[in-house]
Amino acid sequence: MARSPPSVSRRLLFAVAVPLVLFFALTIGVLDRVFRQLADVSLRELLTEQVVGLVTAVDMNRDGRMEVNLLDPESRLDVPGSGLYAAVRDQSGQLLWSSPSLSGTGLELGGPLPVGGVEFHYLRARDGTQVAELSRGLQWVYAAGESKDLVFTAADSTEPQRRQLWRFRQQMAGWFGGLVLVLLATMAWMMRRALAPVRRLEQEIAAVEAGAAQGLGAAYPRELAGVTKGLNALLESERNRIARYRDTLGNLAHSLKTPLAVIRASLGTLESAHAQRSAMQLEIDRMAQIVEHQLKRAAAGGGATLGQASVPVLPLVVDLRAALLKVHAHKDLRIDVDVPAELGFLGDTGDILELLGNVLDNACKWCRSRITVTAKLHGARDLSRRLSIAVEDDGAGIASSDRVRVIERGVRADEEVPGHGLGLAMVRETVALYGGQFIIDASPGLGGARVELQLPGR
Repeated sequence: MARSPPSVSRRLLFAVAVPLVLFFALTIGVLDRVFRQLADVSLRELLTEQVVGLVTAVDMNRDGRMEVNLLDPESRLDVPGSGLYAAVRDQSGQLLWSSPSLSGTGLELGGPLPVGGVEFHYLRARDGTQVAELSRGLQWVYAAGESKDLVFTAADSTEPQRRQLWRFRQQMAGWFGGLVLVLLATMAWMMRRALAPVRRLEQEIAAVEAGAAQGLGAAYPRELAGVTKGLNALLESERNRIARYRDTLGNLAHSLKTPLAVIRASLGTLESAHAQRSAMQLEIDRMAQIVEHQLKRAAAGGGATLGQASVPVLPLVVDLRAALLKVHAHKDLRIDVDVPAELGFLGDTGDILELLGNVLDNACKWCRSRITVTAKLHGARDLSRRLSIAVEDDGAGIASSDRVRVIERGVRADEEVPGHGLGLAMVRETVALYGGQFIIDASPGLGGARVELQLPGR
């Protein structure tokens, strides 16, 4: 079974925890180094003071013999193995004096050192303990005109320093470790709070997949609002597409009823075979046209605006105008177009063609001689706005009582005029898929019908 990938929260926490731990580790290392350097400086100062005290305690008589008079009767220099040691040698390295504390340590303190020289280093005693040693070369004047070059050495065990450094490291590791845990816990809590909208989005998507919800909720942060809006638009588009396929099948079935009824009636009459074939061929051609139209309509966009580029409206209106003038050449038609070139429809090209084609074709059928097409944008100056397309004619118009009825499937205002009564119904359904409005009113300028389509525009 494949392991699921780590969550975003875990990845973020890991991404923050690693640099944080490295930073604190580096900080601990730097502080440890600084502490050790300070301890070394402090130890050198202590040994320097011991050397000065030793110089003060040393005396020589006229025959060159050394006497050491320690002022502190309880000095650690008198206690064997106390950790504090001292020795005096001449320039040849001969030991002139050593403290009783050196007994049994196996340490050899001091060595040849020029006058004014200072030497600091570490030694190992016989028992393995570390000892810091400081030596200084001095010229000792013990009588008028009499002097001697000596090397004064003081040494101290680093064991107390090591224990102190160990305690410091333990405390530092404890404090920094606790601080890391507190910071990680705080960041984990903050990330959980910050990623709560993401978990909510995941739950809502799961609910949509399970069929328990129709879409995603609102009130998401700005960074996720665009995502949720796009997903809702995609879900709505898919629902509209499915509804479009369902309606298309219903339209197809409804449209085929009349041709099938004619064929059935033709088969039951006593007309000649030639007349029957002509009637049946006519109805079969009508059925083929209906099927082709419905298939094209089913393949259109279906109200999808997500990811759609805007479709220029003016070229489509101009092309339809030229085509309709040819189709209705028996009328002396005048179609005026007032559509700005920059206006665009935010949707599928097939949908806007079907909408404009149906509305303009109806206007050409019912007008006397004049039709106007106008379009404009409403709303704020943003990318997605409301596009209004109005088609007016100078015909008899549509009575108020028929304006709701004529947009139902299979209903025609004049049953004597050829048609299926589906054109305006398809227009209403397509406009609804895009969340727009389909308005039928009276034309104030021409006196006939005014049909307005309100759609997404850009």
